[in-house]
Amino acid sequence: MSKRFYLPPEWHAQDAVMLTWPHQDTDWAIRLVEVEPVFINIVHAISNKQKVVIVCHDAKLQQDVKAKLEQANINLQAIIWVIQASNDTWARDHGPITTCQGNNIEALNYTFNGWGNKYPSQYDNLINDGLFATCQVEHHKTTEWVLEGGAIDIDEQGHLLTTEACLLNQNRNPNLNQSQIEDKLGKELGARKILWLQSGALEGDDTDSHIDTLARFAPGQIIVYQGCQDETDSHFTELNAMKQQLEAFTTVDGLPFILFELPWPDAQFNKQGERLPATYANFLVINQAVLVPIYGVAQDKKALIVIQMAFPDHEIIPIDCRPIIEQFGSLHCLTMQLPKGFLANIPRG
Repeated sequence: MSKRFYLPPEWHAQDAVMLTWPHQDTDWAIRLVEVEPVFINIVHAISNKQKVVIVCHDAKLQQDVKAKLEQANINLQAIIWVIQASNDTWARDHGPITTCQGNNIEALNYTFNGWGNKYPSQYDNLINDGLFATCQVEHHKTTEWVLEGGAIDIDEQGHLLTTEACLLNQNRNPNLNQSQIEDKLGKELGARKILWLQSGALEGDDTDSHIDTLARFAPGQIIVYQGCQDETDSHFTELNAMKQQLEAFTTVDGLPFILFELPWPDAQFNKQGERLPATYANFLVINQAVLVPIYGVAQDKKALIVIQMAFPDHEIIPIDCRPIIEQFGSLHCLTMQLPKGFLANIPRG
């Protein structure tokens, strides 16, 4: 894998994490008072370990955010600002998917079509151009192929987890069949074995079953997955079928994966009575730490313990993401890691 560009696992050394800040012209408008503190908590946790790239809709928003971060005693030297219009905040899906080769990086700018043309994405799809210019990224490539970061997860051996419901959906790349998609994942991201989940879905999720809501890799051929222990819950059949498939998956060497099951959080609903996609699998790995979404329920504590077991050398940092799932996503969906080398051309200091 070292002789060609490949997508590193999330626990690979990082320069920064990218966030796209919510604003009045997004669906967050009525919840900004609840949501911005979550973003500030995320920035605080990350900025203690590495840089944070914050995309702001305009210069006025940048000044507002800067004032809020200063008030929260966050070191502004750790922040890199990108002024670029945005439709929404889900950086995991409109941000770049960055590959590595030694100390070199190549940022892949895939097309983002609003999760199968469900939502406006014309501004989000241009964010990476502004990001590359601001961060002076020399090596980047734009492609018409539709691919969101939340749809894939990869480990250090080149095993890539994804779902048929998303990557084979006709609302993404209708001109590509499964074999052609596997070929592209191998050539562009260095995937050696594609693990296709046929089951697994959360009510309220409108991404067509992104893998980062369901199952994630950890070092040492570990898969951490969202379980459902309540046989009366509407999710039990789907998630139990997913569990059985994960148990049947094997590595490139024919060995089973080590599985860590996350507890099923108490059901969360919005004011309209809609089920919200609360999942502990939507954690974010940064340098020396894992940020874990919690929801103010009894299962939070056990989820933190499970993820600590999967990442024994990392600090586990809980982030209350209850306000975030009101828009049907969570912590990992808001963020995109930028691996070591991404900021190589930005002057230090």
